[in-house]
Amino acid sequence: MELQNRRSFLAGSVCSGLAVTFATEHSVTAQGTAEQPQQRRSSAPPPYKIIYNWDGAPHGYSDFPQSVDQFLDKTFAPLKDTQVGALFWCVGEHEATWDSDVLPIAGDSRNRVYGSAQAMRHNENIRAMIERGDNPFEAMVKRGHELGIDVYVSIRMNDNHFRGLQIDEMSNTQMEGLTRLRKAHPEWCLGPEQTPAWFAASWNMAIPEVREHRFQYIREALAQADWDGVELDWQRHGFHLPAHDAWRLRYVLTDLQRAVRQHTDGIARERNKPFAVAVRVATTLESCRHIGYDLESWVQEGLCDIITAGGGAGTDPGIEVENFLKLVEGTPVRFYGGFDGGFWGAHDGLQPRTDWQRAWFRGTAQGYWARGAHGMYVFNWHANERTRRNLLTQIGDPRTLRWTHKVFAAVHRHIRLSGDWTGADLNDRIHGVTPVPLYRTLTDEGPVFRIGIFDDAPLEAAERRLKQIDLRIKLDHFSSADSVQVTLDEKVLGKPDVRNALAEDPDSPSDVDESSWLVWPLDPATAGMGTHRVQVRLLERNPRIRPPLIVQHVEFHVHYVS
Repeated sequence: MELQNRRSFLAGSVCSGLAVTFATEHSVTAQGTAEQPQQRRSSAPPPYKIIYNWDGAPHGYSDFPQSVDQFLDKTFAPLKDTQVGALFWCVGEHEATWDSDVLPIAGDSRNRVYGSAQAMRHNENIRAMIERGDNPFEAMVKRGHELGIDVYVSIRMNDNHFRGLQIDEMSNTQMEGLTRLRKAHPEWCLGPEQTPAWFAASWNMAIPEVREHRFQYIREALAQADWDGVELDWQRHGFHLPAHDAWRLRYVLTDLQRAVRQHTDGIARERNKPFAVAVRVATTLESCRHIGYDLESWVQEGLCDIITAGGGAGTDPGIEVENFLKLVEGTPVRFYGGFDGGFWGAHDGLQPRTDWQRAWFRGTAQGYWARGAHGMYVFNWHANERTRRNLLTQIGDPRTLRWTHKVFAAVHRHIRLSGDWTGADLNDRIHGVTPVPLYRTLTDEGPVFRIGIFDDAPLEAAERRLKQIDLRIKLDHFSSADSVQVTLDEKVLGKPDVRNALAEDPDSPSDVDESSWLVWPLDPATAGMGTHRVQVRLLERNPRIRPPLIVQHVEFHVHYVS
C-alpha cells in the first residue's frame, strides 16, 4: 500500500498527544524525579578532527531507484581515509524522510510531481527505500562505524529555502517543503515586519505549537537509527524570533534545547551509553545574543556537548575562538570552528579562485588550531572521493597543515542588498574590516588591519623547503596617479609591485584593470608567527576619478617552494 494511503499528516494543528516538558531549574526524568543538570549530563563525545555535515544530497546522486549500497557509496566516498571523525547527517527540513504517520513525507508538498529530474530523483529515491522497508539511516550508522566514523542525525531548526516567499502567497503556492501545516497557520510565521523579507515564512519559535511541532520532528528522527548523537543546526537559518525581541525571548529557544536534552538523556539511559548533543550557532557571542541563543545557559545547564560556530551565509572566518573557549572553560563541552561551502562575496585574485580558496581554508583552519579550537567542522562541502580530499586530509591536524600554501586574510564583510538570500548575512562577519573606502583624514591616518599569521612550519634547508611571504592589498578604482603609504608593524613598506588579474590573463587584451593588487615580498623573519598591524594611508587621489579608493582585501600569502 502506498505511503500516501496509509498515513495522515498535519493540516491545521499540531498532532494531539505531543507533550513538551517545560523544565526550569531542574530537569525531570522519565520516572518523574528531579535531577541536577550536571548529574544528567552525557559523557563528552570523543575528540573529532573534522566533523562533516552532509545535507542529504547523496539521495539524489543516483538514478531512480537508488539502492542502499549506492546511497552508502555516495555518502562515504568523500569521508573514507580522511581526517573526518564524525558525520552529521541532515535528515531533511520540513518533511520526514522516514515512514511517519503524523508528518508529511518527502515529496508530499509537491504531490509527488516535481519541477526537475533532480528533485524527482531525490524524493522518490527516499520514498522507494521506505516502500522497500529499507533503513538507510541504520545502514549509514553501521557503515560509519566500520570506517571509524561516528554518525549523528542533524536537524535544521528553521530552514527556509522558500526563496523569499511571503506569507500572503503561501496558500496559493506549491513548493518543495511548503507543508499544509505552514499554509494553514501563516500566523505561526515571522513575517516581513519581524525578520528580513526573504525569511518571512520562517517559523516563529515563540509560538508554543511551533516548538511542539519541531520537537515531534526531532523525536521521530532520533528514533530512526542508533545514532551517536544529534545536532541542532540553529544556523540553518538563524531567524527564529521577532528581531527586536529575540534576546528577551531567548528562553523559548532554550526551552526547545532543554526539551531535546531531556529526551536524549532518556535515550542514553535506555542504551546505557552516551548520546551527544551538538549545536551550530553564530560566530560571535554578540550575534548569538542578537539571534536569541542563550549559550551561557546552554553550557551551564549542560544542554549541549559540542558547539560549532558557523555563518548563516558562506564561511564566516571571524569566529571569536577565545570567547567561546572561555565560555566552555571547566566543562566537557568542545568547540569547533566552522566552514561553509566557500567565500561569501566576490574575490578576483592573482591565482585561480579554487587555489586561493583552498589556501584561505588552510590558513583559517591553522589559525583556529593555534587559538585553541578543539576541531574543525565543514558544511556544504559537497564532494566525491576526489573533490575535497586535499583539505579533508589536511585541515584536521596542524601537523598536516605544515608546509602547505596558506592565506591569512582580514575578515571581509559582504552584505547582499538585493536578490536571492537578501538578509541571510546580517549576523555574519559583523567585525569585518574590509571593504573600506580610503579618505583623507585630518591627522593623515588611515584604516588599520590586524591579521594573525599562524604558520609555524620551521625552515628546513635539508628538505629544501623555502618559505615565502607576500603582503597583498587589493584596491578598487586604482590608477597610476594614486599614492598610498602602507606600514607593517609601524614600519613603512617600500614601493610595491602593482599587479592585476586582467594583465595576467593570457586571454585578455588589457594591461590594466579597475582593481589592482599591491604586492610586497616580505622577509619571513619580520612577518612570522603572531598578529601583525597593517595600516593604509591615502597620500594622493586621482582627482578625475569620482569613487574613492576602496581597500577590498588585505592578505598574507605564505607558501613554500623546493
